Amino acid sequence: MTVPPVHLRSVTMDFVDSGLYRDITDHAYDAPAWLRHTAEIGTEAGLLVFVALFVAGWWRARHADTRAFAIAVLAPLATAVAYVCSELLKSGVTEERPCRAVTGAAPPLAECPPHGDWSFPSNHATIAGASAVTLVLVRRALAWLTAPLALLVAFSRVFVGVHYPHDVAAGLLLGTLVSLAVVGPATGPALRLAAAMRGSTAPAARWLTGPGPRSGATAPTPYATHRRH
Repeated sequence: MTVPPVHLRSVTMDFVDSGLYRDITDHAYDAPAWLRHTAEIGTEAGLLVFVALFVAGWWRARHADTRAFAIAVLAPLATAVAYVCSELLKSGVTEERPCRAVTGAAPPLAECPPHGDWSFPSNHATIAGASAVTLVLVRRALAWLTAPLALLVAFSRVFVGVHYPHDVAAGLLLGTLVSLAVVGPATGPALRLAAAMRGSTAPAARWLTGPGPRSGATAPTPYATHRRH
């Protein structure tokens, strides 16, 4: 007996926020030229700001206790995992970009990605959400900067016309959940690795991890100090 092959069809999402997308892109199209240019640049530049904050967080953590250093290193790694999850979800959902699917909308400010570069969820919003959350884990005072920046990056993707509102909302949520799910279980192993590297005689390892907090010769190890307090 011959069994006919079963073809699995990809899931295609159809939401009802195309009206909100039209409203936002209409305002974007009518906005002053300086604002349109700023949005076009800012939608990518915002991610570069997060990269700079990751580097600054790592450099500062070189003089912090071992746990703080471990989390600073995990922050960009967790963000990378969130990005991979976003890409995998895109491949299963296969939602067309609104700049091609929504009729009657204003022309996008940014170039519409090619067919096959799917819309849901937004990679930019996922990266921004994960970056914002993990940087707050590195240093709580950064919340006033990273949270508004993540929201701005996410909104800019709708403003320039390449994502639906639900794409960026899902991206922010995905980035937040994945980054927290990664940092929690990975902190212990990362802490042990960082402690081993700080105790290594290899110059490269000691430079990468830094000397830890400045303390007297009789002070306990950085991790023991953190745990004791």
